[in-house]
Amino acid sequence: MEAEEVKAYFDSENVVNYYTQAADNLGLWASEEIILTRLFKQGDKLLELGCGVGRVSIGLYKLGYRNLLATDYAPNMIKKARILASAQDYIMPFSVCDATDLEFEDNSFDGIIFAFNGFMQIPHAAKREQALSGILRVLRPGGCFVFTTHDRERSVHRNFWIAEKNRWETGMQKLDLNEFGDRSEITYNGTHYMHVPTVSDIKSQIAKVGFEMETTVMRSELSKESGQVEAFSDDCRFWVARKPEIL
Repeated sequence: MEAEEVKAYFDSENVVNYYTQAADNLGLWASEEIILTRLFKQGDKLLELGCGVGRVSIGLYKLGYRNLLATDYAPNMIKKARILASAQDYIMPFSVCDATDLEFEDNSFDGIIFAFNGFMQIPHAAKREQALSGILRVLRPGGCFVFTTHDRERSVHRNFWIAEKNRWETGMQKLDLNEFGDRSEITYNGTHYMHVPTVSDIKSQIAKVGFEMETTVMRSELSKESGQVEAFSDDCRFWVARKPEIL
């Protein structure tokens, strides 16, 4: 799976509509509100990557966060996000932005958010590392990067991963997958890609680029979500990585 294929999926009308329904019906998850309001003050300068149609950023705006730039690499997602914000008379900046090629100046943001496993939808470990390096660069010293992933070792699809490991060892994996941990599924909206890591995978990657590990916690350990949220998304793992005060 390559980046342009993933981008085309998220830029499609059906997927934009699917995320619009989630923004309308779900809003900010209880777990997201808990962790984001604990980490960031309302006056902090925040960057959201992979904002989709603005579910998280609009939710934060409603809580009083006004110094936030929401971005996504899918132009149609950004178009819809602007429409949703404007319909509520929210004055919010949305911009098209590739998380693997950030054009912001060094030390620009107090905090950076990559919600709903968006970071794991960047194909290739090297590209995810490239994104992490850019995020570290544009984050101010002492600032936090918050993101979520699935956890392969706690997955409800444990039997799938056992079988998948055997497929990779015997060279029988799907041809569109780049590395073990990748998963592609044919859905009504097209082929959905996700990389599903282990805890050690993420800890190693964030340490490699220079982040300090702050904390990690499963969503279910933070809060009991509504039935709608649990139907929309499997349990996921929150990560908080901090940029050292002195590099």
